[in-house]
Amino acid sequence: MTGLSLLGLGAMGLPMSEVLLAHGQPLTVWNRTAAKAESLRASGAVVARTPADAAARITLTVLPDLADVQAVVDGPTGLRAGWLAAGIRSPLLVVMGTVSPVAVREYAGELAADGIRLVDAPLSGGVIGAQEARLSIMAGGSVNDVKELQPVFAILGDIVRHMGPVGTGELAKACNQMIVASTVSAASEAMILAREAGLDRAALLDILRGGLAGSEVLRQKGQNWVDESFEPGGTAAYQLKDLAFALASAAEAGVDLPLTTTVRDMFAALVDSGQGGLDHTGVFRELERRSTFLFPVGELS
Repeated sequence: MTGLSLLGLGAMGLPMSEVLLAHGQPLTVWNRTAAKAESLRASGAVVARTPADAAARITLTVLPDLADVQAVVDGPTGLRAGWLAAGIRSPLLVVMGTVSPVAVREYAGELAADGIRLVDAPLSGGVIGAQEARLSIMAGGSVNDVKELQPVFAILGDIVRHMGPVGTGELAKACNQMIVASTVSAASEAMILAREAGLDRAALLDILRGGLAGSEVLRQKGQNWVDESFEPGGTAAYQLKDLAFALASAAEAGVDLPLTTTVRDMFAALVDSGQGGLDHTGVFRELERRSTFLFPVGELS
């Protein structure tokens, strides 16, 4: 067992593990589908059979939601049992998935009663950012806990900010996701208009990337709209989940978010249509459906 482990080898967790190992960081990994972890063994990772076997002083979780984190913490083969068996006192659990700011704050209080420290440190930068070790990391937790994590964060990201107490990292990520979801929605509308008006979408993408409309979203995802191919990176279903967190935080703060509400409704319609597994840029399909309901394809211009 090493002093650092990572649980969850999905689209983000796998490249993050590869980056840590490439920097010579001893690492234990665990994934629900065990075969996915085997590719890391050759790079020097210790592959754990259970979350308990992956319990380390610092344990990173890169899991979709807080329920998934709780599932690997509790139970006879969970992290809590592993920390106890290994005699690790005051372990540090780092929640790097996008979860509810309100719920993670409450969960941190529950864990603190058992001496378990929690830092929420969600990520932005997408799969490419994870592969290139240039993630933005938004950390919420005590000053000392976040300071202890700085060497690990410095390997994974090029922008690391301590946002405040537990929950503030996730609140910052909610703000990030509001902008991402609005951007992919606006880009989808623009590309539908361009297609129907007969513009060369590849040429338009070049112009957009080089002008004021340029963004990391267009850099990483722009070709999706040109090809109308929406293979998942971050899925529409996850985007909908994140927008729900943003709106719940807004309700708690007494803030009205009309644009985010509208965008949330578009993603909800896409998910309800059975297309939640598309990349979040696949909101194009929902906007296309709404456009063609009013104007048959080819008649928008």
